[in-house]
Amino acid sequence: MKKFLIIRFSSIGDIVLTTPLVRCLKKKFPDCSIHFLTKSNFAVLVSENPNIDKVFAIERSTREVLTALKKEKYDHIIDLHKNLRSKKAILELGVHSTSYPKLNVEKFLMVKFKMDILPKIHIIDRYFKAVEEFGVSNDSEGLSYFIPADTVLPFELPATYNVLVVGAAHATKTLTETQLTAIAQKSTLPLVLLGGKKEADLGARITSHCNKNTINFCGVGTLHQSALILKNAHCVVTPDTGMMHIASAFNKKIISVWGSTIPEFGMYPYLPKQAKSFQIAEVKGLNCRPCSKIGYKECPKGHFKCIKDIDLVQLIDAMNIAH
Repeated sequence: MKKFLIIRFSSIGDIVLTTPLVRCLKKKFPDCSIHFLTKSNFAVLVSENPNIDKVFAIERSTREVLTALKKEKYDHIIDLHKNLRSKKAILELGVHSTSYPKLNVEKFLMVKFKMDILPKIHIIDRYFKAVEEFGVSNDSEGLSYFIPADTVLPFELPATYNVLVVGAAHATKTLTETQLTAIAQKSTLPLVLLGGKKEADLGARITSHCNKNTINFCGVGTLHQSALILKNAHCVVTPDTGMMHIASAFNKKIISVWGSTIPEFGMYPYLPKQAKSFQIAEVKGLNCRPCSKIGYKECPKGHFKCIKDIDLVQLIDAMNIAH
């Protein structure tokens, strides 16, 4: 029986994006044992996955679990993080490993010189390069997200509703408060706002300008509760965040908002074959875009055109259509 260790420390979206590889690896080797190494903050994302047999979680350093990992005697390590920390862990474990093309050079050239040599391929298909030698291929069934059966919400959801994700790890990836408020006010369906604790006040301000059909769930519940809200939504309007990828796992109608980064980096919504379509909301033709591969706290140029010039009328029409 083969024993694999998959390494992906963070973050929400990146870990959800590993689920096709995990599933296909288990399909190829039904009797194999798959372990997953991640940060403790994100262990909840993999602990419910039936294809994963054991989860190792760290706070700061892989040394916290190194002794336990050595005892497992892995046959192979699949490195889906590919940074100094993962490489150091692999070296200390002394186990054969494979990884994937991370495209750091290609992204650098695109950001700094707008030289586009990026491959037209989603990061998930790049992940599968790490298991090519085992004959594991993508089943094209999309992403997976596993919500515990005992997950409940502190309120009753409307029968049909939209979701608006109001936050992102970097401010230049998400819509402005004015834009978010306009979307909330013009949703023809009840609307649920999703965000973390840092967006709680923003959610409250948006809600104060809307009718009672807008529900602020920012900074309130658990990740699984947010996933449950996404699972039952009609449409999800979201920047490039973990919530976008969780919505993709449930094959939702998605309007994906892009500001300082671009879908061509390979992180756009990933849906199964014959899935609902998604739409990209972005401003094409800006000579300053992309300005980063991950985003900034504020626009380096000061004008923030990549977000402020997004066609809100088109976005709102797309959200409201065919419900």
